[in-house]
Amino acid sequence: MVNPSPTLVTGGTGFLGRHLVERLLAGGRPVTVLARRADPALVARGVRFITASLDDASAVAAACAGHATVFHTAAKVGVWGRYDDFFRTNVLGTRAILAGCRGHGVARLVYTSTPSVVYNGQSLANADESLPLATSCPSPYPLTKAIAEREVLAANSAPLSGLRTVALRPHLIWGVGDPHLVPRVLARARAGRLRIIGDGTNRVDMVHVANAVAAHLAAEQTLSSSQPSTACGRPYFITNGEPVLLWEWINQLLTALGEPPVTRRLSLSTASALGAVCETLWRVLPVTTEPPMTRFIAAELAKDHWFNLAAARRDLGYEPRVSMAAGTAELIASLRA
Repeated sequence: MVNPSPTLVTGGTGFLGRHLVERLLAGGRPVTVLARRADPALVARGVRFITASLDDASAVAAACAGHATVFHTAAKVGVWGRYDDFFRTNVLGTRAILAGCRGHGVARLVYTSTPSVVYNGQSLANADESLPLATSCPSPYPLTKAIAEREVLAANSAPLSGLRTVALRPHLIWGVGDPHLVPRVLARARAGRLRIIGDGTNRVDMVHVANAVAAHLAAEQTLSSSQPSTACGRPYFITNGEPVLLWEWINQLLTALGEPPVTRRLSLSTASALGAVCETLWRVLPVTTEPPMTRFIAAELAKDHWFNLAAARRDLGYEPRVSMAAGTAELIASLRA
């Protein structure tokens, strides 16, 4: 059992982070959240807040003091933006966390990475952790997360003392209350701006937020073992283990909500060319929104992205608890309401 000592969650007001905080509170764990703003509802439940940005290295490092476990879920996410902005948050912010863990004797660091760190522009079918980290990508998010993941895993101090680290790669976290993935898909579909990219037969893994939380707690439990663990200093893909036909799943949601399914298509080559044009325009125009298409988005929407869970099952004891069918039914009911 993990000792109920103070636990720090960065990004604890985000979708994954908040669900993780809720599970920790349900287990009677004292929780500190590092976030840019305090959440009054969580404060009322006894959560201690440290308000700081990941850009503030000294505040981030100091926040680690007094905690046995750090869950580092905070990051700058997105498919578009200046590389320096992503680097400052995702790499320098993670370096500050590592400095704080080392300086304050933190025992365990569970880092939330992403499968995008192995982006190579190709379809990924039954991919495992042997894939190399990305060094070239049209989006700064995978590149900066790859740098951060590498440094987190290199910081692992095996075998029995010092900081133990692990990196989890949850893919497309979704569920009731998701503020990003499903709402953006629905908004684009309702505006008539969603197109099937490619032939529409690509299979994609996703992970229900409850399963992603369970994986984080399983990783912490593994790092807490009194014996050496093969999980220390390693990355793990985390999904539902049920790859779906992406466009079939999206149309299932739309149809269930009384919306017309997506039928219009763009070839991958056309979408990629359009993405390249949009990227060029967005670099010179005075706009702060994301382009409607990028080369990275085109590849993600057209190609296979599903992953082998054997390592997570073997080393972490991870097993998805909420199935795609059950989670989808719950999500549809919530959206209808």
